[in-house]
Amino acid sequence: MSTTTDSAARTDQQELQDKARDHLWMHFARQSVMTEGPGVPIIVRGEGHHIWDAAGKRYIDGLSGLFVVNAGHGRRRLAEAAARQAEELAFFPIWSYAHPSAIELADRLASYAPGDLNRVFFSTGGGEAVETAFKLAKQYWKLMGRPTKHKVISRAIAYHGTPQGALAITGLPAMKEMFEPVTPGGFRVPNTNYYRAAEMGFRGSLEEFGVWAADRIEEMILFEGPETVAAVFLEPVQNSGGCFPPPPGYFQRVRQICDKYDVLLVSDEVICAFGRIGEWFACDAYGYVPDMITCAKAMTSGYSPLGATIVSDRIHEPFAHGHVSFPHGYTFAGHPVSAAVALENLDIFEEEGLNERVRENSPVFRSTLERLNDLPIVGDVRGDGYFFGIELVKDKATRETFDDDESERLLRGFLSKALFDAGLYCRADDRGDPVIQLAPPLTIGPAEFDEIEQILRGVLTEAWSRL
Repeated sequence: MSTTTDSAARTDQQELQDKARDHLWMHFARQSVMTEGPGVPIIVRGEGHHIWDAAGKRYIDGLSGLFVVNAGHGRRRLAEAAARQAEELAFFPIWSYAHPSAIELADRLASYAPGDLNRVFFSTGGGEAVETAFKLAKQYWKLMGRPTKHKVISRAIAYHGTPQGALAITGLPAMKEMFEPVTPGGFRVPNTNYYRAAEMGFRGSLEEFGVWAADRIEEMILFEGPETVAAVFLEPVQNSGGCFPPPPGYFQRVRQICDKYDVLLVSDEVICAFGRIGEWFACDAYGYVPDMITCAKAMTSGYSPLGATIVSDRIHEPFAHGHVSFPHGYTFAGHPVSAAVALENLDIFEEEGLNERVRENSPVFRSTLERLNDLPIVGDVRGDGYFFGIELVKDKATRETFDDDESERLLRGFLSKALFDAGLYCRADDRGDPVIQLAPPLTIGPAEFDEIEQILRGVLTEAWSRL
């Protein structure tokens, strides 16, 4: 790059930083980074599993944007699918009308979903999909003549979105306190973090832990009264807290409990669907059939916003007669361009066998990351599919974690920036104990696993030396 070109590029970057500082409100971010700091990384391009910043530096996208770009960046055919649809029909709502791309996508999703989950209610994102499921569960029980069934159960530290209703299901107190009073009726049970099971009062095998954790749901239903509980919301692999997979038998026991007390089971697959765990829907990977599935993110691999709540025929049935309607919807739900992109994205999945690729390579990914267990700061490596968390500890033997100040210095003060500077975009998260989360595009393989492990090794080694 010539001196003149280099100078112009720096000027453009500074102009972007100035505009961002003056006008852009970052999500889930401290605004002081914009107003008091040097600015934020500006990402300008993506190709495959790499992204580039405004200065031209390349990084591995170890988080698929935000658990989203499962098919990888730079898929021209997805952009072309959007353009074709926009030229033909740029927008029309699905409020008492329909259009072909939404119809075809609903049919496609129903064909992938298990059991009798045949009805698709579109939204524009995951939080809206969860909000839809919450409202639908409450109206369903009213239509069934059981109006007192309105409460919902979810797990500690679980994230299910930030709309006012979904926030009642989210199990992160710090995300709720500034918006209180939140929608009432949300109750929490223990999650499936076996690494921290002793702190929950459990000692036993992984299989026994699965039954124990599921039984806490039954305990909560009985405590609140089965006649008041509408639904249980669970992610197949819980994201917040650092990738908690279900112990063997956990979901089978949960399904039994929900059936016993007439409680709906909602599988929140906003992250886990579309190949993240190696199946179209992760409930298939773990052998259970929910009453509803919420999904979004990778349905389009992020090339256009879209979400959906997939509902069983049983729940749809009372809405199918007479004057009954579900008084809920979104202007851009089932957007023709987004639906067309989703259909093309799912074609890519099938043509390239991305689900099969994840199932084949997941054990290799796990074993590569488990090499990090020789580092004193690494307490646990866990996850499934292409979705892993690495929990960091002060003391490997006692599993002592970091206090709030130490976690702040470790994650925000060092790790997030150091990993990015080393060429890896991932997530250093402290919604629970400190973890590093990885969820790369489904197109990567063993060579990239090794590269990710080497970057993590170098940065975590330095982090420990600083401690």
